[in-house]
Amino acid sequence: MSKHETVKPTNFIHQIIEKDLAEQKVAGGQVITRFPPEPNGYLHIGHAKSICLNFGTAEKYQGVCHLRFDDTNPEKESQEYIDAIAEDVRWLGFKWAGDIRYTSDYFEQLHQWAVYLIEQGKAYVDSLSAHEMREFRGTLTEPGRNSPYRERSVEENLELFERMRNGEFDEGDCVLRARIDMAAPNMNLRDPVIYRIRKAHHHQSGDKWCIYPSYDFAHGQSDAIEGITHSICTLEFEDHRPLYDWFVENLPVPAQPRQYEFARLNLNYTVTSKRKLKLLVEEKHVAGWDDPRMPTISGLRRRGFTPASIRNFCEMIGVTRSNGIVDMGMLEAAIREDLDANAPRAMCVTRPLKVTISNFDAGAEEWFELPAHPKDESMGLRKVPFTRNLLIEQEDFAEEKPRKWKRLAPGDAVRLRGSYVITCDEVIKDEAGSVVELICSYDPATRGENPTGYKPNGVIHWVSADNSVPCEVRLYDRLFTEANPDGDKERDFHAFLNPESLEVLTESRAEIGLKHAVAESHYQFERLGYFSVDRDSDESRLVFNRTVTLRDSWAKIQGK
Repeated sequence: MSKHETVKPTNFIHQIIEKDLAEQKVAGGQVITRFPPEPNGYLHIGHAKSICLNFGTAEKYQGVCHLRFDDTNPEKESQEYIDAIAEDVRWLGFKWAGDIRYTSDYFEQLHQWAVYLIEQGKAYVDSLSAHEMREFRGTLTEPGRNSPYRERSVEENLELFERMRNGEFDEGDCVLRARIDMAAPNMNLRDPVIYRIRKAHHHQSGDKWCIYPSYDFAHGQSDAIEGITHSICTLEFEDHRPLYDWFVENLPVPAQPRQYEFARLNLNYTVTSKRKLKLLVEEKHVAGWDDPRMPTISGLRRRGFTPASIRNFCEMIGVTRSNGIVDMGMLEAAIREDLDANAPRAMCVTRPLKVTISNFDAGAEEWFELPAHPKDESMGLRKVPFTRNLLIEQEDFAEEKPRKWKRLAPGDAVRLRGSYVITCDEVIKDEAGSVVELICSYDPATRGENPTGYKPNGVIHWVSADNSVPCEVRLYDRLFTEANPDGDKERDFHAFLNPESLEVLTESRAEIGLKHAVAESHYQFERLGYFSVDRDSDESRLVFNRTVTLRDSWAKIQGK
């Protein structure tokens, strides 16, 4: 496809770009977008939508996308977050143009533009306290009042602003405000703060600055410096757009970027506020930002979600201007679809019950070849050993079988997946009356054949107790019990944390072929769900995280 060839727009942002390209409104004909996260936490699934939109749009129109960190709040930011965010973008499969950019790269230019506004009589140093500024600002129904410092002379404002830069004032003593309109219906235009004093070490610029620009002042100008053609952000910034445009129009910026807003991604059964996610980490409700229960991209990755599944999910939900809540089931459906096609199959027994095959020789071993994937022959075969000592799931045996039971029971037969039919002949219990072992017999004639004269009562999975891999299985579920944990005004979101969001099974065993499974490899454990190898695995112990069950059982469990 040539650079200027029209492509089919798939959302309203693309329709705007198509129109701009057709009308030659894009300077140089190249679409330039940006993804500008604040490095004050890890990215979550909502950011994934923005990443896919900004980088995906640039790809679609053969343009470029910048990764620029909005690093104007040094107290809350860290290199850890910068590194994690960059890795998330790379992992999702996107590549930014050039080097990583920082708003702090432009601090000198932004300062010069702040001075320019003062010289034009469009900015002033205000010495009101934060409390007084709130009082003077007015309300949604009442106009604000001018600060008594609003009419300071240009010379006085220049001197005070220079003193602010030189560190002669304490934090909160004064700020630099744009002089716009204290009676404006849009409160963002009521003389917004554009510089404040922060005596904090900055992760990029060190101690060079003790005054920092506000997001509203820095964002549009950074876009202009970089020649961004389409500044795409979420709907909460819609009311900030007039301010974005005011700065662009009143400063000698090298380009005229435009801001466009889309609906952010809200996912049920979770929270996506960075502040609340940080609380969950600090209060140790989760094991870290990358805990597989977290909606962070790193958490989803560790749980076993793939880049393709997240990108497909973002494509499924689309880009609109209408806020709404997306069901977690859609995200889970995206990963099921991906792993159903691409994850090799294996067997794992999570809660083992010992089975002794009485008529199979001790020490003997018979190997079965099973397909690695039932629909993809290119994945080849896997080998599974059949031995005298086997393991099955505890829940696949019932001493008193319920109605329509399709698993093992005394006197009944079942097919062991891919191998023989066995019959339960004897049940062994411990002193407490718990079943600890089943004595069974196998039918040698049922290798690849149906039994003669009787019918197995279902098919169950199994592994050899003598030749399998010990592993830990972590069963993850939704972090909250309520679909909207933020929606109850009477109760804090902590009240809805799911106490059963993690169950750790330490006695599990997987088939021997998984012995050398590597971190982040994926498997469908037959009958159980999709699992991923956790980075906690080592030579002595494999750790598997359940990514998702085979089917959406949550709605059924919740009685929906």
